[in-house]
Amino acid sequence: MTLRRKIDFALGYPANVPASTGYAPAAPDQPGVSFGGLLRQLRADAGLTQQELAAAASLSLRAVSDLERGVNLTARRETARLLADALGLAGSARLVFTAAARGHAQAEAFPASDAAAAATRTLPRDVPSFTGRQRELAQLADATAVTGGVAGILAIDGMAGIGKTAFAVHAAHRLAPRFGDGQLFLPLHGHTPGQRPVDPADALASLLLTVGIPAQQIPPGLATRSGLWRDQLAGKRVLLLLDDAADSEQVRPILPATAGSLVLVTSRRRLTALEDALAISLDTLPAQQAAALLVRLAARPGLDPGDPAIAEITALCGYLPLAVAMLARQLHHHSAWTPAGLAADLGAARDRLGLMRAENLSVTAAFDLSYQDLSRGEQRLFRRLGLHPGTDVDAYAAAALDGIELDAARRGLEALYDHHVLTEPARGRYRLHDLIREHARGLAAADPAADCDAALGRLLDYYQRTAASGEALLARQSRARPAPAALTSPPAEVPELPDRTRALSWARTERASLLACIDHATSTGQHARVTALTAAIAALLRHDGPWTDAITRHATAVRAARHLGDQPAEADALHELGAMRRLTGDYRRAAQDQEAALGIYRDLGDRLGQANALDEVAAIRRLTGDYRGASDALEAALGIYRDLGDRLGQANALHQRGAVRYLTGDYQGAAQAQEAALGIYRDLGDRLGQADVLLYLGAVRYLSGDYRGAAQAQEAALGIYSDLGHQQGRANALHQMGAARRLAGDHQGAADALEAALTICRDIGYRAGEANALHYLGAERRLTGDHQAAADALEAALGIYRDIGDPGGEVEVLNEVGALYRVRGYLDRAGACHSRALELARRLDSSWDEAHALAGLGRCAQAAGRTDDALAGLRQAWEIFQRTSAADAAAVAAELHALTPTQPDAANALPGSPP
Repeated sequence: MTLRRKIDFALGYPANVPASTGYAPAAPDQPGVSFGGLLRQLRADAGLTQQELAAAASLSLRAVSDLERGVNLTARRETARLLADALGLAGSARLVFTAAARGHAQAEAFPASDAAAAATRTLPRDVPSFTGRQRELAQLADATAVTGGVAGILAIDGMAGIGKTAFAVHAAHRLAPRFGDGQLFLPLHGHTPGQRPVDPADALASLLLTVGIPAQQIPPGLATRSGLWRDQLAGKRVLLLLDDAADSEQVRPILPATAGSLVLVTSRRRLTALEDALAISLDTLPAQQAAALLVRLAARPGLDPGDPAIAEITALCGYLPLAVAMLARQLHHHSAWTPAGLAADLGAARDRLGLMRAENLSVTAAFDLSYQDLSRGEQRLFRRLGLHPGTDVDAYAAAALDGIELDAARRGLEALYDHHVLTEPARGRYRLHDLIREHARGLAAADPAADCDAALGRLLDYYQRTAASGEALLARQSRARPAPAALTSPPAEVPELPDRTRALSWARTERASLLACIDHATSTGQHARVTALTAAIAALLRHDGPWTDAITRHATAVRAARHLGDQPAEADALHELGAMRRLTGDYRRAAQDQEAALGIYRDLGDRLGQANALDEVAAIRRLTGDYRGASDALEAALGIYRDLGDRLGQANALHQRGAVRYLTGDYQGAAQAQEAALGIYRDLGDRLGQADVLLYLGAVRYLSGDYRGAAQAQEAALGIYSDLGHQQGRANALHQMGAARRLAGDHQGAADALEAALTICRDIGYRAGEANALHYLGAERRLTGDHQAAADALEAALGIYRDIGDPGGEVEVLNEVGALYRVRGYLDRAGACHSRALELARRLDSSWDEAHALAGLGRCAQAAGRTDDALAGLRQAWEIFQRTSAADAAAVAAELHALTPTQPDAANALPGSPP
């Protein structure tokens, strides 16, 4: 098309109508002709932005924008000359342009006519490389099927670079056959660099010209143009694609008024004020679709979407189509580059966004346009969100970061969400896309360092104060003092945490942010922050695990406290570190940590700290078979707790006393201690403590033969653990339930419970629990005849018990392995296992394990035909079971009677034996 024809077309003379038709545009001084439209068309043809044209013509951006928008209908002669020079106009085209700019026409250039040609197929070409989005396309197709008797409106929104236009154009081409009266595309330039959004009146003029309304018949004013446009669409089936809308107000006057037509609107904003519009919000691409897009656009042989390097590139792009496309083009044009090399460069880059560009396009530029749409306050909040060490934020954290009121923070977050700067993965929680976060941090780097430091200080203060208040509700032991404080600017508003349930919910929700803040404090050498924040989440780490990570956290806190010379913080951190090491089965170092903490507490005169450390020392000794030492430590701890009036400490110590008595075969004493602990826990409303006690009461009842009572206690404990989301407790309860179901003959139910327990233990790093589950799974598989699986499980359990130094667990497994060898016919091996178990049990003073070892030796002797040895072993086992009121006594007595059916005197020698 010649330059003169382009001018004619911009003024209303369609380029596809030959001059011989007699058609020509109306004179520019007649109503309806827009010099702004002419200027916009010529600028677009020249490939210039408004900003670039203004610079080339030595004019202000405002002057060019006002002319294009029709704010100024004419231009001064000098302005027209400068614009013509910048556009490269010459000859007759320059004369026509200058005349139009001055608001009058040359008659020979503009003969009048009422004719006009209509364009009905103006969609841009579909992109051959379009990939994925099947779910969203199906959603769009379903939405277009029902319009409710009016024109359908679909608002397609999403963040910058998400592929809104490509998706809308692709969808429009697929829908085109359903709209036989035309498919029209109109860019609204809501975010075009150097150009202001299209005025609705100008947009309507362009559309009216497109559908064949002569320029001189286009009325002035928004309302009259909107009415004429709707009249033109009445009774027709037209698909209208409005691309890159700035807001709802820009779109509303353009919408058809009658049924049959469909409007697709793309925007970076959520057009929440657009009545009856159905919204489709585009998210980043799934990983596989992003990889497929990169490979298609790179168009290089040998590239495989399954290549780990391709996966790494797309992940570093945050699966954002724009970023993926730019890097794909780089791979396409750099034949010497490899995906692995590009992935390495991206991973090592300090400015990842800087690598995501193609010619004059970049991801940063796309993000900048969205940023420029924000108000100054929203821009500041956006920059400060980029300082957050974590990924998620709520209104409280945002208020702390920005130093604003809570309501203002809520409004700011919602505004950023509407602009697709933030996502909302859960109600009230907002997240920056990885690349947008990097963009925000880059912008924040230009702010004064003191402002950024103050913002981060406020955020850390908020998390520390709130976490400490939650810790006070969640901790399993009373504290001698609140968590170490390093608050510099206490937050004005924090969420209410009235009870344990709310405290745990808050801590779990904020877990990732809390850990990220600790990492930030560690990396920046803020030692007081490290100790304070770690102490404030100690209960959460113990409650949810994984405990191996918790060990790392507390070890770091110990080092930070030592760097500061803060002995109280060091003792607390050592105490928590030792507790985590106990839970993971590292009993030796756990004991060292608790002894070190106990020494500091004694030096400080901190009696409550001493009692807490002694309670942990007792637990370690119990687990390592030192039952006497455990009892001594517990009595010392219980005495201090009673002196201080610490009822929670008393309940904990009584619970542990019951556990020790259970292991030594004093089931009546164990039940009494557990019942006493249960009463205190109930008085305190401590449900977790109640569940722990119920679990042990279930075990005592189970060994005493009260299987119904045991099952009730175990079910009650499991219910509480499940309500609280306490994984260790759930694993322990499932383990006991599996054992009970095995005895009841429910082998499938037993296996299911034990497999579930095993999974939980491995997830949280609970090695003792893992060994317990494997032990009982081995016993279950022996009973069902799967001897090889039983052997594998028992071998694994024995290895863990020995590795963590748990002789109590080891002796139980040895007895079970002995039983397995016996039923497989390996009597020598079976006897060796029971003999080793007997030795360990006597060293541990564990009556129950001693009795089982003796019974095992008796059964081996019976299988070998040594009746006298069998009677001796079984009789000794029976006597211990009888003395401890163990349910096993009846079964062993039956075995003895079976061995001596013709020797009544021998049977009668068993006190309390059945007649």
